[in-house]
Amino acid sequence: MADYIGGFAVTAGVGIEKIIQEYENKHDDYSGIMVKALADRLAEAFAELMHEKTRKSLWGYAPDESLSPEEIILGKYQGIRPAPGYPACPDHTEKLSFFHLLNVQKQTGISLTESYAMWPAASVCGWYFAHPQSRYFDVGRINKDQIEDYAQRKEMTVEAIEKWLGPYLSYK
Repeated sequence: MADYIGGFAVTAGVGIEKIIQEYENKHDDYSGIMVKALADRLAEAFAELMHEKTRKSLWGYAPDESLSPEEIILGKYQGIRPAPGYPACPDHTEKLSFFHLLNVQKQTGISLTESYAMWPAASVCGWYFAHPQSRYFDVGRINKDQIEDYAQRKEMTVEAIEKWLGPYLSYK
């Protein structure tokens, strides 16, 4: 059986800063928040659509897939699309390697801030795993020896890794 891994980066936030600023200038915070929320949802929807196209036609490992919206929300399809910063891969610094590998900024206009947030904010990036046994999972508490090993493999200091993975540490 063939197995695949790939990456994606999508955005729905190009140009929304101007719209948000116009609402803020009118003291209409609600409309600005709604523009941000809509852009975020559109980015997630686009990521889901691209994952479906990948499964059905680009990689074609599930060409006959026919799922209801509820089944899609429950992830009843083959494969997963985890993203840096989410529970299955909480390390936001992985976005840097990802951006270099896929040349994301040039291809999409999405950039990273110094805290590894994506700009425009209504952007999503991650990996596609096609294997039928791929499942989402949460990273549990991380012990000091695991942090030390991870820091060595990433060629980063223990302190830097502790900063980025602070909420997941099993120690203070």
